Amino acid sequence: MAGPLPPTELYTSERVVVLVSCVLSFLGSSLLVCTHALWPELRTRPRQLLLYLSLADLFSALSYFYGVLQDFDRTSWDCVLQGALSTFSNTSSFFWTMAIALYLYITIVRGSPTGTGLLCCFHVVSWGVPLGITVAAVALKKIGYDASNVSVGWCWVNLDAEDRVLWMLLTGKVWEILAYVTLPVLYILIKKHINRAHAALSEYRPILSRAPAFQPRTSIADKKLILIPVIFIILRIWSTVRFILTLCNSPAVQNSVLVVLHGIGNTFQGGANCIMFVLCTRVVRTRLFSSVCCCNCDELDWPLRRSNSYWQRPEPDKDVPTPERTKPLLSST
Repeated sequence: MAGPLPPTELYTSERVVVLVSCVLSFLGSSLLVCTHALWPELRTRPRQLLLYLSLADLFSALSYFYGVLQDFDRTSWDCVLQGALSTFSNTSSFFWTMAIALYLYITIVRGSPTGTGLLCCFHVVSWGVPLGITVAAVALKKIGYDASNVSVGWCWVNLDAEDRVLWMLLTGKVWEILAYVTLPVLYILIKKHINRAHAALSEYRPILSRAPAFQPRTSIADKKLILIPVIFIILRIWSTVRFILTLCNSPAVQNSVLVVLHGIGNTFQGGANCIMFVLCTRVVRTRLFSSVCCCNCDELDWPLRRSNSYWQRPEPDKDVPTPERTKPLLSST
C-alpha cells in the first residue's frame, strides 16, 4: 500500500450498535451451548459441530465487545491480548463453519460413514491452524493497533508491520474468502442431491401424502440449506469490502454505514446461528418453549401438584421428541 489512511473515527452511536450486536451474539451462542448441555437427545453429530462453532463465536463476541468498548488508539498489552483472542476465535469460526458444510456433504451426498476420526481431524484443523497462526502473529509482533480501517475499534494486524497485508490474509481474510467459495458450492451440491432423492421418491407421494408434516419439514430443511451460506456471506462481506478499500487507500473505508455493517457482520454470527438453529428449529424451539412454560407453571401450581402427586403419575409429554425422533441427520428442521 502507498501510505496508511488516517484513523477511522468511531462515533458513539456506531459503537453502541456494535456493542449491542456483540451482546446478542454472546447470548445466542450461550443459548446454543445451553440447549446442547441440557437435552442429550438433541446431541446429533451436526449439532455437536454447531456447539464448537458456538464456542468460537462466543469468545469472538467477548473479545470484540472489549475491543469496541475500549476503542483502542495505540498498541498496548490488552490491545494485543484482545487482538489475539479475536483472531483465534474468528478464524476458528470460519473453519468450523466449513467443517459443518463438509460433514453434511460427506454424510448426505457421499453417504460415507463418519466416525471419531473425522471429528478429530476437524478439531485439529479448526482449533490447531488458528492457534498456530495466532501464536506466530503474536510472537512476531504482528498483532496491534490498526486505526479501525480494517476493524471497528478492536485490534487486529499492527499498522507498523511492513508485511501487514500478508498477515491480514493469514489471520482471517484468506479463510473468509475461501468460505465464500466453499460454502455455496457444498450446500448447492447437498441441495441438488436432496432434490434428486425427492424426485426418485415421486412415485411414492400418494403414500406419503397422509403425513401432512412431511412436505413442510423438507421444505424448511431446503430453505435452511440455502440460508446458511447466504447469511454467512451477507454478514461477512462488509469486512471484505473494507479490507479491499483499505488496500486501495480509498477514503470510502471510513463511511459510517460500512463501518456499522462491518461491526454487525463480524460480531453477530452467534446471534444468526441461534435464530436459525434454535428459534427456527421446530424440535429445539418446542423443547425451549415447553421448558419455559413448565417453569412458569411450576411456580404457580406447585402446591396443588404436590398434593396430587401421590395419586397421579405424570403422563409423558407427547410434544417432547424422543431420541429416536431427533436422531436423523436433518431432524433440526
